[in-house]
Amino acid sequence: MRAGVVMLAWVALLWVLEAVDQIRDNKLDTYAISPRELGELRDVIPASFMHFGWDHLSANSVPLLVLGFLAAMRGVTRFLGVVAVIVLVSGLGVWLIAPAHSATAGASGVVFGLFGYVVVRGFVDRRLSDVLMGVLVAFLYGSMLWGVLPTDEVVEQSISWQGHLFGLLGGVLSAFYFSDRRRGALRAG
Repeated sequence: MRAGVVMLAWVALLWVLEAVDQIRDNKLDTYAISPRELGELRDVIPASFMHFGWDHLSANSVPLLVLGFLAAMRGVTRFLGVVAVIVLVSGLGVWLIAPAHSATAGASGVVFGLFGYVVVRGFVDRRLSDVLMGVLVAFLYGSMLWGVLPTDEVVEQSISWQGHLFGLLGGVLSAFYFSDRRRGALRAG
């Protein structure tokens, strides 16, 4: 129940932010990440909450709801830690390697990170229910992995494959860092 409430509130917040952005003539788009400019490091976190229009936000909303809900089912506190790692890894990756003079914003790095987390989590924790969920998610959403590659289509549409790739890496790292097995080992040690 809490997982559903958290995800509905998060996506609602994204829609409110986009409405404010539209009303203010896209002034919130300045929170997008511009690579390798020191002053832009402050935008690493807010960039995940900004979108370049309704179509951009619409494309991220359903997978964010679904994958976020599945990720948050193991606990909202852990979920918030997972998302924090994903946002930082994705944003810093964009800041480091995105093309000069580009601007990157949107929740898609988080979407890719949650995908990676949900797919890998069960294998790391050796929990059959999570393994089955991860396999189902990989089957249903696996085609999105093409978005981590700088294919001609991705580049032509100015899609940040860098944010996707580093988001995915952040999700996989989170699966290991926030694993039940690691937490158990820390308590025992």
